[in-house]
Amino acid sequence: MFNFTLQKTSGKARAGIMKTEHGEILTPVFMPVGTLGTVKAMSPKELEEVQAQIILGNTYHLYIRPGHTLIQKAGGLHQFISWNHPILTDSGGFQVMSLAALRKISKEGVKFQSHIDGSPHIFTPEKVIEIQEALGADIIMSFDECPPYPSTRKYVEKSLATTLDWAERGKKAFTNYKHQALFGIVQGGIYEDLREKSALELMEMDFDGYGIGGLAVGEEKEDLLRITSFLNDILPIDKPRYLMGVGTPSDLLNNIDRGIDMFDCVMPTRNARKGSIFTRYGKMIIKAARYKDDFKPIDPLCGCYTCTHFSRAYIRHLITMNEILGMRLTTIHSLWFYQELMQMARKAIWENRWNEFLAEMLPTLDRIVQ
Repeated sequence: MFNFTLQKTSGKARAGIMKTEHGEILTPVFMPVGTLGTVKAMSPKELEEVQAQIILGNTYHLYIRPGHTLIQKAGGLHQFISWNHPILTDSGGFQVMSLAALRKISKEGVKFQSHIDGSPHIFTPEKVIEIQEALGADIIMSFDECPPYPSTRKYVEKSLATTLDWAERGKKAFTNYKHQALFGIVQGGIYEDLREKSALELMEMDFDGYGIGGLAVGEEKEDLLRITSFLNDILPIDKPRYLMGVGTPSDLLNNIDRGIDMFDCVMPTRNARKGSIFTRYGKMIIKAARYKDDFKPIDPLCGCYTCTHFSRAYIRHLITMNEILGMRLTTIHSLWFYQELMQMARKAIWENRWNEFLAEMLPTLDRIVQ
């Protein structure tokens, strides 16, 4: 059922369309993160209203609670969370690797203890595929080891060998190809030759798309951009590229400029709940005293529910008082802005004015709104 078509390019920026069992996805696309089966502070209806095309769930967390067998019994993740649009589940590899003191890696897989109750578990490539097939997401990810940053080259080489072995085993275990797409994950740290080795071997396995993992884990921004730029010339043109866990609005645009199609990150929602709001003019720290009697919307040009109904002063009051409504309203705006930014990027690609759009947008996105 899964299909990707590259429709238009402008420079290295790409516009395409992915077709899944639960709908089409126009790229470039940002995927709000719903780790536990919910995008924090948002209902499924509100996600539709901010024009989210696809959301992300987390295999590790959904396996721990409420359990993949329960979700399968409910009819799958779409039915369980009442979201009849595309879903991507990541493999849980990053979360398992984050349990440094609670896990042990071997060629077979990863033995780990639950961060909830300390109970023992094991993730193998085959088990991770089994869990994700039970969850029923439209796009699922191969199990990988995400090396921490910094890591020695020797460690990254060993880690990559493990990831490639796991990718092959997971691909062989995958059976639900009529309903799901399976992406491989390119690892290799900040080493271009290891990234190339990873990409080429995964391409031989012929995945439906390719994630780029192990970035946005502490490396310098220049290294991140260097690696995505390098991989643009290696990864197949006719398959989607997914930069995992990135990031700020400028990160998205800089990496669209390097051939990336898909993004996810908790940043817009997590920061919004704390009162740090992304806008086309830069980042707004809504708790700042200057907004106490500012009765303009967050963004006068924004069409989201928050900006068409409420003032900066009211939202500042809610966030300062830790009111749930404040967290909801800031999240609505930030996700709307991220979706609108992707729509603007796609339009610029289609009109072959990507470079002009990038030059116009980048100078404002990272500044603090004064």
